Amino acid sequence: MPQKPARCYTKRRSKAFSGPAYTRKEYIHGVPPPKIQKFTMGNPHGDYDYILEVYVEERGQIRHNALEAARVMVHKYLSTTIGDQNYLFRVRVYPHHVLRENKMMAFAGADRLQEGMRQAFGKPVGTAARVYPGQAVLEVRVRKEHLDHAKEGLRRGAAKLPLPTRIRVIPIKK
Repeated sequence: MPQKPARCYTKRRSKAFSGPAYTRKEYIHGVPPPKIQKFTMGNPHGDYDYILEVYVEERGQIRHNALEAARVMVHKYLSTTIGDQNYLFRVRVYPHHVLRENKMMAFAGADRLQEGMRQAFGKPVGTAARVYPGQAVLEVRVRKEHLDHAKEGLRRGAAKLPLPTRIRVIPIKK
């Protein structure tokens, strides 16, 4: 059974993760653009009572398509339940880190065509955001009457992320 493609990039060992991020796009040719369409949605000029944040509990990498899936899920739930003018939603991380993959052929006679692990640098296949414990990934600002809907929306969005997450509620006003 083949592995899921994201499994290779989500959890990182401490030694591999401490290395430098592969981000210099002026030297990297063929980097696919991130799939995230918008980073800020809702009403930025509203008067809000609470900030709700989804933060990660472990360090790792979140691919750009996982961030986009979480963004779509949260935005769709909040816009249908409480309306577009009653919240401010932000994606707080940007996928800078370029992911590489050494593509291998998987058909009969492929062993004569490929090099295996010789010079296995890999080609860019996507981007990811490197995150650390306690770092906020998603943020929603709402009024007090919409607090439960915001929690449910963030819970649904956090299910799309590959790392264990929690929701933090921060009151703005007393």
